[in-house]
Amino acid sequence: MTNPVFQRIESEIRENPVVLYMKGTPVFPQCGFSARVVQILSHVGVPFKGVNVLEDGELRDGIKEFTNWPTIPQLYVKGEFVGGCDIIMEMYQAGELQAMMKEKGLVTAEA
Repeated sequence: MTNPVFQRIESEIRENPVVLYMKGTPVFPQCGFSARVVQILSHVGVPFKGVNVLEDGELRDGIKEFTNWPTIPQLYVKGEFVGGCDIIMEMYQAGELQAMMKEKGLVTAEA
C-alpha cells in the first residue's frame, strides 16, 4: 500500500535530522503543547524543521496514523519517533533529551 501522506512523512523525517510535526510554525506556534516543545528544542540548541499540520488535514490525520500516536506535536530525531509534548518535557527535565541529541551527533547548546 502506498499512502502519499506516509511517503511525504517518510521523506521529511529521512531528509531532516530533527522534525517537529506541530500546530502552527516554530515562529508562531498555535497551541501551548507545540509552543512548549519549540521552546525546549530552542533551549537545547538543536535546529529542527517544523511542519504545520494545520495547513493540511490529510497530514494532520496521517501523522497520527503513521505513528499510531493520537496527539500533536510529534518529534522525530534521525528518522525515529521520540514522542509528544509530555515525553519531550520529561526527557528534557531529566537531561535525557540533551544526551540523546549529543549521542546522535546533533549540536546542542550547553545549558
